[in-house]
Amino acid sequence: MARKGGAAAAAVVVLAALLVLAAPRPAEGAVTCAEVDLNLRPCVGYVTGKDAAPPAECCAGVRRIRALPSGTAERRQACECVKQAAARFPGLNADAIRVLPAQCGSPLPFPLTLNFDCTTIP
Repeated sequence: MARKGGAAAAAVVVLAALLVLAAPRPAEGAVTCAEVDLNLRPCVGYVTGKDAAPPAECCAGVRRIRALPSGTAERRQACECVKQAAARFPGLNADAIRVLPAQCGSPLPFPLTLNFDCTTIP
């Protein structure tokens, strides 16, 4: 019985990924929260304290997020998306979030903190 539920959950994740990949981008260089969510989802275990270190899939997602924003508006949008994603997960470890880019060897163009004002990004 648990196997059916696991297969269904995996199918939902695959479907969501396909929808994100197939969806047209709003504008050249635009960042969507769906992209940010998809890239950060593997990091949840680390930022909630369940994993001692970020898994490889998480770091790959951080690198993809680093490559997404090409201008001020895009960096601000990515920052807001990260904050929105974090708000959906109670019990996040603020220190783990803050050091995540460094742990992955991929600094982001904005700090990962829960209370950062994204409008200050140049």
